[in-house]
Amino acid sequence: MDAISEYQKWKQQGESLRMHAKQAMETRFRDLLLEAAQIAQEYHRDFGGALKPPAAITTFRYKAASGSKAKKKTPPKPQAPPQTSRQDPRLAELQRRRVQIQKKLEAAKMAGKTTRNLEDKLYQVEDEIRLTGNAA
Repeated sequence: MDAISEYQKWKQQGESLRMHAKQAMETRFRDLLLEAAQIAQEYHRDFGGALKPPAAITTFRYKAASGSKAKKKTPPKPQAPPQTSRQDPRLAELQRRRVQIQKKLEAAKMAGKTTRNLEDKLYQVEDEIRLTGNAA
């Protein structure tokens, strides 16, 4: 066998091995990412917080898919405003704002984003509700 044909054969084998390795790495990466997402969901369900990735990882973000099976399993929290909201439209508006902020806060926690501003807003709204004399 001459050097050229031997080299071409080696190159083909190398390309084949390279493609197999690429596919294996992509599959393993997807499997690990799915497992990490499942662990993050379970952690959130069980402990109510979001897992933070290591400092070296900045581009991967877990984002809950809308209508995911995990969300269907958790019972919805009752968010009905109290009976007194019919009498006081300001209280009803504060209750509505509180529910909206709570939803945004949960979404931010699931996405691993900072929640300080939302927590501050929630505290302010709850404080206003308390000041009206109708603590929720």
